[in-house]
Amino acid sequence: MAHKRCEQCGNQTPPWDTIHFGSGDGGHELICTLCFNARIAESNGFTDFENVRLDPVRITDCQGEPHHFHFQLRLLGDRIALDAFELRGEFRAGYRFQLIGEADDDVFVLLGRLVEKIRRALSVRHIDFHECRIIDSTVRGRIEWDESQAGRVPLVVVDGKEVSGDELGRMLMSMEGWQFRLDIADPSDEV
Repeated sequence: MAHKRCEQCGNQTPPWDTIHFGSGDGGHELICTLCFNARIAESNGFTDFENVRLDPVRITDCQGEPHHFHFQLRLLGDRIALDAFELRGEFRAGYRFQLIGEADDDVFVLLGRLVEKIRRALSVRHIDFHECRIIDSTVRGRIEWDESQAGRVPLVVVDGKEVSGDELGRMLMSMEGWQFRLDIADPSDEV
């Protein structure tokens, strides 16, 4: 994995733990999450913000497959975002989860809530990938950019796996004539 050098502290940082930080003059810096949070805390007067790195965790899904989740904590003014994600190489891929809290919330309480959210999501399978069919008429996932389609058709991630628009369309055709409801939710919402 090609690490990046934080332009503030100089530490080598994995690319998924860096932020392109814009300045008022139109310039940008590549800084690590810890330096980003420290800047936001300073600019908002949060002297006791708990700026921590969280170790990855391994959680097993309902089919016994292990998933390794990395975490990123970002201070966003008076709120914090705690993200959990899998990596493929140096890029975020597979399952992703987010929880939003108040800036003064206990990070480890938020982590516990996020891990429970992950466990609930991994306890359900939505697609039978061997038979290429939707299980129980429900699909939950995330909308992503599909490089092969130049953004014309989305790529969806269901059960931590990428599903092309064509693949999803073929699965939906087995339900021709049925009604459906499409709900779009913020990444931090429970679906």
